[in-house]
Amino acid sequence: MVKSILIRWIVLAISVGITVWLLPGLHFTGGIGTLFLVSAVLGLLMAVLKPVLMLLTCPLVVLTLGLFTFVINTLMLYITSWIFPESFQIDTFWWALLASIIIGAIAMILNSILGEE
Repeated sequence: MVKSILIRWIVLAISVGITVWLLPGLHFTGGIGTLFLVSAVLGLLMAVLKPVLMLLTCPLVVLTLGLFTFVINTLMLYITSWIFPESFQIDTFWWALLASIIIGAIAMILNSILGEE
C-alpha cells in the first residue's frame, strides 16, 4: 500500500513537472523538493476534496457527460496554487484547464506503463 502511494506521488510529481515545463501559462519556482510538496498537496486535494465536489456537482457532471470533471480538476490546481503562491502560479483559467488535462493524460500514461490502477 505504501509502495502504491509513493508510486502515485512520483507519477503526479513527474506529471506536474512536465506540464509546468510545457505550458507558458504555469509558473513554478523552486526545486525538486518543492515540486514533490506541491504534488503531495495536489494529490491530497484530489483524494479528499475531489470526491466531495463530484458528489455535490453530480447532476452537472451527468448533464455535461463528465466534462465538468475537468473543471473540478482545474479547481484543484487553483487551490494548490493558492496554497503555494510563491512557488506555483497559474495565469488564467484556460491555462489551468489545459494543465489539468495534460496532467491527467501524463499520469494515465505513466500509471499504465507502471501497472498502477
